[in-house]
Amino acid sequence: MSDAWNLFLLAAFVDNMPLTLFLGLCTFLALSRRTESAIGLGVAMTFVLGVSVPLNHLIYQAVLAPGAWAWAGRPELDLSYLALIAFIGVIAAIVQLLEMVLDRYFPRIHAAFGVFLPLLTVQCVILGGSLFMVERSYNFAQSAVFGFGSGVGFFVAVVMLSAIRVRLAYADLPAGLRGLGIAFVLTGLMSLGFASFTQMAAAQ
Repeated sequence: MSDAWNLFLLAAFVDNMPLTLFLGLCTFLALSRRTESAIGLGVAMTFVLGVSVPLNHLIYQAVLAPGAWAWAGRPELDLSYLALIAFIGVIAAIVQLLEMVLDRYFPRIHAAFGVFLPLLTVQCVILGGSLFMVERSYNFAQSAVFGFGSGVGFFVAVVMLSAIRVRLAYADLPAGLRGLGIAFVLTGLMSLGFASFTQMAAAQ
């Protein structure tokens, strides 16, 4: 249990996708102007990461990994070069399912996403979660924890940024810092804050 908790904290805070690894900054900045859309994005990312990473783990280990076809008498067969295509296909299916559910039951959140919802299919955060899972040789349980933790970390970061941007909407900012200008500054400052978690983990 303690190992799973440590992995969750690692994924959510130490290896925070937008603020530590700088992945997914396009949607992170674009949908953090309002808290409602930021919460919707965070929930969507958590769901897609939490489902796609363990599912891609199963597909990789059962079909693509070296030696996966040993049961069929083909231990030399290595289909790992197809991992990228397979992962994107799985992610696309999950995002399509999510889009249909949001369109049917949560139209306001669906409208807030706009063009960014279909683009979650090629979101580097989501694809990165599956690629890190392979690179770090996680088992199924670790993949599930890592995927969910990465989603929660993205959720926390985007909601924090949106809350600050909503407050700063009433601030008298210089013209050059309004809009995305101040968003980049805030993201940099938040990244420095999250960097402290990396130093804390290194000290353990």
